[in-house]
Amino acid sequence: MKSIDEFLQAQNNRMENLYKPVLFNHWMAKTTGEKEWGLKHEKALGEYFANFADTEAYNQVKAYRGIPNLTLHQSRQLDDLYNKMVKNQLDKEDSKKTLELESEISAVFNTYRPIFEGKKVANNDLLNILKNSTDENQRKEAWLASKQVGKEIEKNLLKLVHKRNEDARQLGFENYYELSFHTQELDLKTVFGIFQQLKELSDEPFRKIKTEIDRERSEELDISQENLRPWHYVDPFFQEAPSVSGANLDSFYKDKDLEQIAVSTFKSMGLDISDILEKSDLYPRENKNPFGFCTNVDRKGDVRILVNLDESSFWTTALLHEFGHAVYFKYIKRELPFILRFHSHSLTTEAIALFFGRMTKTLTWQKRFLGVEDEKLDTLAPAINKMLQRQLLVSARWIITFSFFEKALYEDPDQDLNQMWWKLVKEIQYINPPEKTSYPDWAAKMHFSLAPASYQDYWLGELTASQLEHFISSNISTDLFTLAVGDYLKDNFFSDGAMLHWNDKILKATGERLNPSYFVKEFIG
Repeated sequence: MKSIDEFLQAQNNRMENLYKPVLFNHWMAKTTGEKEWGLKHEKALGEYFANFADTEAYNQVKAYRGIPNLTLHQSRQLDDLYNKMVKNQLDKEDSKKTLELESEISAVFNTYRPIFEGKKVANNDLLNILKNSTDENQRKEAWLASKQVGKEIEKNLLKLVHKRNEDARQLGFENYYELSFHTQELDLKTVFGIFQQLKELSDEPFRKIKTEIDRERSEELDISQENLRPWHYVDPFFQEAPSVSGANLDSFYKDKDLEQIAVSTFKSMGLDISDILEKSDLYPRENKNPFGFCTNVDRKGDVRILVNLDESSFWTTALLHEFGHAVYFKYIKRELPFILRFHSHSLTTEAIALFFGRMTKTLTWQKRFLGVEDEKLDTLAPAINKMLQRQLLVSARWIITFSFFEKALYEDPDQDLNQMWWKLVKEIQYINPPEKTSYPDWAAKMHFSLAPASYQDYWLGELTASQLEHFISSNISTDLFTLAVGDYLKDNFFSDGAMLHWNDKILKATGERLNPSYFVKEFIG
């Protein structure tokens, strides 16, 4: 048997050779919508996963992990390989079927355009109607159109859920959700215990905020609060909060150079994104993926983001969010082994993305980077400060809804999922369901299909972002936009890549492991 270091070097080399084609072909598929790139991505992904299906290598990893006194570099690489390999100890044909289903669904999400008022429209068109229209019928039709993709992929999605569960049972797990938490180094009971606690703590504060939102929506749309339905809010899933009455933040972005604003924001902290910007795809067009993401193409500095930017608070927030992911990747030490040249966990990169995304709802950022006049900010300050709390609580309740539903989906995919969805939406988000609840509205959310068992990381990321922000303001600088803050993030959160377990990274950066109390104090009280 090879020495540990020889084995790890061979694994690093093999992984590096297989990795870039997966990410590059994925990028091309999402930016062009061309089937050819989707097929190339599917082929490259199959080859990448096949590397982790090697039973002999898997057994070696298990044996090496049992050796005492491993170095941190060795143990973290072996942990990463184990978590990738345990999921891939399946028959080739089984893996191929799963990948084919995922690829088919991905192609639909990438190219599907909903029918609204008799013609195909972009997702942003529907979002604009939900944000701005006061026409009851138009709002309802736009909301219904936003759910059409769910019906389009429902059959394949349910096949995929069953297939994932079958795969997980073959590997000794009860279902796919349990397998995913195990290989993500997350404890299912701990995470859902935190979520349940946060739900209970936020029930009354959220009820007050939701009542306030409903009163504003009722007045704006000239409809009684009892008759408010999902299409009366500004987002198809109520994951975005409407602006506080009298505070139209979108007006701040009119005729602004949003690319330069993003560059300036990060530059103030000594974080250069100009090279990332050059390779990125920022504006909507036909056949381009209508959502947003960041990709680390080669783990050597080729980092890119995709967004569909317009002059709105939503997409500017997304811009800073995705560049947050990007700087995390950019400043990981290149001398680390390829396996460790990545984030510790998706929740740690989400924490940084959310840390930057929050800035668009702060007075300091709006004054410094949008150039909003003092007088205007003074007038709007109470509403703007309320907006951040409103957004984070709305977001929190949405993520808890999503996570509770997804767990239930994998525990019993044959239950009445559509009824279950609206039951949770009503109980957690306090949204009155539509008249008909037999449509797979939930399936229109891409993450159920293509990013399974990952949504909890957004919320764990929010908690981490609050903990980081508290530590920075208490120990580094009360002004976020300084070189000292950028240096702190690079040295304590970015540079080590995946060398530390996610909770050890938080410990290194803040002096304690994940502690939800900072979010609770800041936004729940």
